[in-house]
Amino acid sequence: MKTDKRYEITVEPEVRYLPEQSDEVAGRYVFAYTITIRNTGTEPAQLISRHWVITDAEGRVQEVRGLGVVGEQPHLAPGGVHRYTSGTAIATPVGTMSGSYQMVADDGTRFEAPIPAFTLSVPRVLH
Repeated sequence: MKTDKRYEITVEPEVRYLPEQSDEVAGRYVFAYTITIRNTGTEPAQLISRHWVITDAEGRVQEVRGLGVVGEQPHLAPGGVHRYTSGTAIATPVGTMSGSYQMVADDGTRFEAPIPAFTLSVPRVLH
């Protein structure tokens, strides 16, 4: 089956550990993540909602669903980029995040933009 290149969104994460907001003794590890969302398709589209799956090293899962990203529902023309920063806390020094954005193209087509899994890790914990 051919992939429809009209509805294509690329998601690139960058993560950093926030030691000043974390409490390692209490098992609270806080991370900031900056997400770059790029419309690599040919159809303009709007990000409507998000779904995150956040998993710590003990296998505990948090699911987060909501409208937009940090209070915005960006509209991306082909080649357009939206960047935002948010954060999360987990109970272990290492975890992962993945998920998807729910998009609506200008032609009314609804589609999902996958967010590839990325690692949350306190520096020097993973090699």
